Amino acid sequence: MRALLLALVAATALALPAKAEDVTVAVTAIVEHPALDAARDGVKAALAAAGYEEGKNLKFVYETAQGNPGTAAQIARKFVGDEPTVIVPISTPSAQAVVAATHDIPVVFTAVTDPVGAQLVKNLDKPGGNVTGLSDMSPVADHIKLIQEITPNAKKIGFVYNTAEANSISTLAAMKAEAQKAGMTIVESVATKSSEVQGATRALIGRVDVIYIPTDNTIVSALEAAVGVAEEAKVPLYAGDTDSVVRGAASVSFNYFDVGKQTGEIVVRVLKGESPGDIPVRIATGSDLFVNKKAAAKMGVTLPEELVKRAKKVIE
Repeated sequence: MRALLLALVAATALALPAKAEDVTVAVTAIVEHPALDAARDGVKAALAAAGYEEGKNLKFVYETAQGNPGTAAQIARKFVGDEPTVIVPISTPSAQAVVAATHDIPVVFTAVTDPVGAQLVKNLDKPGGNVTGLSDMSPVADHIKLIQEITPNAKKIGFVYNTAEANSISTLAAMKAEAQKAGMTIVESVATKSSEVQGATRALIGRVDVIYIPTDNTIVSALEAAVGVAEEAKVPLYAGDTDSVVRGAASVSFNYFDVGKQTGEIVVRVLKGESPGDIPVRIATGSDLFVNKKAAAKMGVTLPEELVKRAKKVIE
């Protein structure tokens, strides 16, 4: 009778669906702004879809460095000391801090424009070691086309960025190459901290036809300052991410919630036993056109009707 009971218990256990093991996913971002916040939420959504739910079998830890690289390094060391199952750094500065802090704990980065240039991995196809992730290299060719469609007479593009952000350096190089093909030139203006964004944007007025804000965490965190200058001077402003459109720009780029979900899918693979070093670094897919009619009007621009019809999201 006892043997039969044991057999029934074993059979019942085999019939139950496999339960995701308890895990800890530690997430950090260099600063809080809508795009990075959306990426964080996308990671969590992908984990939930795979059966990892916060409060049940998932401990989800999140900390932001508030724009300070030194704080990013402190968070990285703290996370390593806590020994989570996986660390997910969002943005290039946070990823660099985490990768420098550990060679053992799996790292899945996201919202990193150029992982090789940032020295996070040596090869996208075979990253090796404990690191992999997802690149959000901006579709700069599409951005140039958007600028030409909305402002066809534009020849000089103002580029506001922080020289300390490796992702911005890579985007600048790509932007220059695409602009040259289109017979346009790039005029640079630097802000090393968010309080300098307004001044860096104002320095471009009178020198450029349009202003472009890349996916630079320093600049995007103070986007309203740039928007205010653009509206006052009636200079169209474009951005490298769609989350900035609500705040006053025009963009064709990634939905960062989707970027986070794509990243979360990689995290799930690691949680299920794959080595990060054996997982190729993915390039984010799927871009959307977002436009802001209200902001465009304030900048003296009338959006082409065909473009508005084509947009996935229109801010009235």
